[in-house]
Amino acid sequence: MNNDYHILPVEKPDDSMWRVIGGGIHQYNIQQAGPDQGKQLCFVLSAPDGEVAGGLIGETHWGWFYISLLFIKEELRGHGYGHRILTLAEEEARQRGAGNAYLDTFSFQALDFYKRHGYRVFGELQDFPPGHQRYYLTKQL
Repeated sequence: MNNDYHILPVEKPDDSMWRVIGGGIHQYNIQQAGPDQGKQLCFVLSAPDGEVAGGLIGETHWGWFYISLLFIKEELRGHGYGHRILTLAEEEARQRGAGNAYLDTFSFQALDFYKRHGYRVFGELQDFPPGHQRYYLTKQL
């Protein structure tokens, strides 16, 4: 090991750190698995006044659809907005060539919602956060 290098803790990585670390792993992944064809995917629930009331943020890559975030304001839940947004996002992912989807959710979030939409649990972390579980789900599109 070269003694000229030092390992330092950093609370907030800056852009140059992200370029080296994130860019490095991105390039390595491409070398190993080929281009990921990564593309962001977003649907927004907009109120009549233009205020954002929820939505879905995800991405497609390597033939998969990853759902990063899905949120609907509490007073609008149960009215079908989540179902419609998820359905539209899955359809867009299919059009992009995704054959499968994956996501994670906590036990206090939307596990039953995703199960009703055909997602199945493939992994679980107990007591994360304490007193709850984190679930990892997938679905064939």
